[in-house]
Amino acid sequence: MHARTIHAENCHLDWLLAHDRHAPEQWIRRCLSLGEYIIAELEGEPAGLLRFSWFWGTIPFMDLIMVLPDRRRSGIGTALFRHWEAAMRDAGATLLMTSSQADEAEPQAWHRRNGFRDAGSVSFGHLQPVAEVFLVKDLR
Repeated sequence: MHARTIHAENCHLDWLLAHDRHAPEQWIRRCLSLGEYIIAELEGEPAGLLRFSWFWGTIPFMDLIMVLPDRRRSGIGTALFRHWEAAMRDAGATLLMTSSQADEAEPQAWHRRNGFRDAGSVSFGHLQPVAEVFLVKDLR
């Protein structure tokens, strides 16, 4: 069974509000209105999401990729990423960015398998006790 990936629409708002637990409602609405969500659907039902923004207003930054727990390890995350990568390439992007916490080995390994390389880390002190590792992928 293959996931269908699409840019999220207003009809996905309630699902996004229930499943994107890393952003406040105002930010979710903003991202939805700007086309910064991609949804994966299985049998017509959302199964995962990818949210992105623009670092410095020019570099596509994958903020979050999430697949429902019972749908993980089925290629949905990769399908979401490939959709986003193609859309960003079509938009003229030559570099992609993402990040994860330094203690999240599995997500970092996934990013590296998908062509990202380490680009450094930042510590945010009391806001986030674990450093954030930044990764980039050259699209040229």
